[in-house]
Amino acid sequence: MRIGIVCPYSWDVPGGVQFHVRDLAEYFLRLGHHVSVLAPADDDTPLPPYVVSAGRAVPVPYNGSVARLNFGFLSAARVRRWLHEGAFDVVHIHEPTSPSLGLLTCWAASGPIVATFHTSNPRSRAMIAAYAILQAALEKISARIAVSEYARRTLVEHLGGDAVVIPNGVDVDFFAKAEPRPEWQGGTIGFIGRIDEPRKGLPVLMRALPRILAARPETRLLVAGRGDEEAAVADLPEELRPRVEFLGMISDQDKARLLRSVDLYVAPNTGGESFGIILVEAMSAGAPVLASDLDAFVQVLDQGGAGEVFANEDADALAEAAVRLLGDPARLAELRARGSAHVRRFDWSTVGADILSVYETVTAGAAAVATDERTTGLRARFGLARD
Repeated sequence: MRIGIVCPYSWDVPGGVQFHVRDLAEYFLRLGHHVSVLAPADDDTPLPPYVVSAGRAVPVPYNGSVARLNFGFLSAARVRRWLHEGAFDVVHIHEPTSPSLGLLTCWAASGPIVATFHTSNPRSRAMIAAYAILQAALEKISARIAVSEYARRTLVEHLGGDAVVIPNGVDVDFFAKAEPRPEWQGGTIGFIGRIDEPRKGLPVLMRALPRILAARPETRLLVAGRGDEEAAVADLPEELRPRVEFLGMISDQDKARLLRSVDLYVAPNTGGESFGIILVEAMSAGAPVLASDLDAFVQVLDQGGAGEVFANEDADALAEAAVRLLGDPARLAELRARGSAHVRRFDWSTVGADILSVYETVTAGAAAVATDERTTGLRARFGLARD
């Protein structure tokens, strides 16, 4: 099968959607399918052979974060060329409502189109306001996938229609077989995420840290991710700052080794999460998980059966739970076992097969994807077509 996948966010900035697209593409390539991914990317970004650059992206505030997106007349032309040259049996668009390549592809393509919705933003006024512009594109989608029940609910409430829930995937064995690093072991708490992005919750964890260290002074916090490290510890008492070790951006291999090494992985995210791939990765590596009680996180953690949760943005509740868990080896072992068993349902062998079934359904008896020659230009979409 010839599969085209559209990633809305810049390939050179790590994120959950980019990782999902990458891993999905590589899963299908291993099965022998032809796969091409269209994504924004800076000119000097090294790209895998299956990724086609749609040009540089620009930062845009989106869903409580700053996303690097690609939109405009030049991007639309590149989308059309990619579709024409690809001759795809199916095109799989991620985040078709974001002002980026996914929406442009919806406008430009005709034929079997699958869309995955990652966003959970039940109070999105922008999505409601943009419905008239999005409607024509959304009507062309043959099948819809939501990565969680929370993402599905956002879709149903704001855009109508429904979607099948297929979660994000992970290569469970990649994390399960990683070798721990001795220097990251021994009374360690792990955090992975963008330091400067408040919704990732590092400030909540920093507020909880003094209480954790007062009860368990041998504990260390390992932080992996890009951002202003000095600002992150600015409110922490100076004598406690050596207990925080910043690792910067780390490779996928080191991420797996970090998760295999820590005694406890903490996800203090405050909102805007539709799934929680880092929780799945942590469970795959056998790390006990303590997470904020976001709806999406609770679902991923099997309603609390595969990991523990604390009240969102409550630093005292986080500290209390962390101190209790770090002092209870039997409970940590139980969480490791439950998480390792639960996470198998998120392995690509299951998730990829479910997505392939969707492809096979929408392509059965259908013509290949082609460019829509009716009103594909941006001028036409915004009512600016010339006579």
